[in-house]
Amino acid sequence: MLWIPDIIIQEDASDSGSVIKGPHLTLNSSGWVFSKAQQRLTYTCQLNLVKFPFDTQSCNITFTSMSSDVHTMKLGTLTNDTALTALSELIMITKGEWSLRSMEVVRDRTTNGTKSYLIYMITLERKPMLYVVNFIIPLSYLLVLDLASFFISQSSGEKLSFKVTILLSISVLLLILQDMLPSTEDSLPWIATYCVAIFALVGISVLEAMLVSFLTELGHQCGKKAKGSENAREDIQLEEDFHKEPSGDEERGKVTPEKTYMPLDWPVAHDLLKRILDEVKAARLQAGSKDKDKNERGCCKSLALTVDYVFFFLYLITVVLFLMIVYVSWIKTGF
Repeated sequence: MLWIPDIIIQEDASDSGSVIKGPHLTLNSSGWVFSKAQQRLTYTCQLNLVKFPFDTQSCNITFTSMSSDVHTMKLGTLTNDTALTALSELIMITKGEWSLRSMEVVRDRTTNGTKSYLIYMITLERKPMLYVVNFIIPLSYLLVLDLASFFISQSSGEKLSFKVTILLSISVLLLILQDMLPSTEDSLPWIATYCVAIFALVGISVLEAMLVSFLTELGHQCGKKAKGSENAREDIQLEEDFHKEPSGDEERGKVTPEKTYMPLDWPVAHDLLKRILDEVKAARLQAGSKDKDKNERGCCKSLALTVDYVFFFLYLITVVLFLMIVYVSWIKTGF
């Protein structure tokens, strides 16, 4: 009979059906006996996802005996850490989104002098390129598009709808992020902070576009009312001048021809004066066309332009500072 030690893995969460023991033993001339077993291991590991997807995780695989104490059985390894890491990389079939960074061994560690523990400290590094291409870069691109939307003319009416479209696109990416991250994480990951911050910045930009649109429309309404009132006053004044009746002395014919301001042929002179005054009115309107935009703009439109310019510069500074902080604190540490 051959005694095989009862070695277990403490972090093992797989069933017993995943273990396949080799049917043969190897015995060499020095007295060493080798027994082989294959196991698909499912084990628990506490992950720190603060820097996801630029995170590096360290997990332990602990070997110990169920019944034997440290005096009966002492666990150890035949190879050093470097050889073990190289061998593990060689025989790994599927790596998925992880790459093996290192594997360290803590030899013969005991707890209260009762049992011997052999601990493999495995360091895994996530491959972030998939998340960068599908998630981080599109969010940055949407933020740049929101900055570029400030150059869209407010009079076109497409600026606000364009910003709302960007906000809806970010909302779709937030739904994808919900499926990526586990809900049991205590601290907020950097990628969630990144998404929420961009969503908040674009949301504030949409509110600013609504305010500017309201002020611009209010300025147009005020300009139209002021222009209509001015034209009405001018028309009334001209009508009073044209249709002003002669005085009592003129009706009685007591005014001498030398002191009469109107020609003797009154209907023809009236038409002539009306044409002259129409030409004067047209010339006056043409001379004031240079200041038309300024008069229509009014105080509301000037305020809208000031708010738009000031907000753009503050928004640009905030975005640049935010991207710098994200790069230094999150992305740079992952490469």
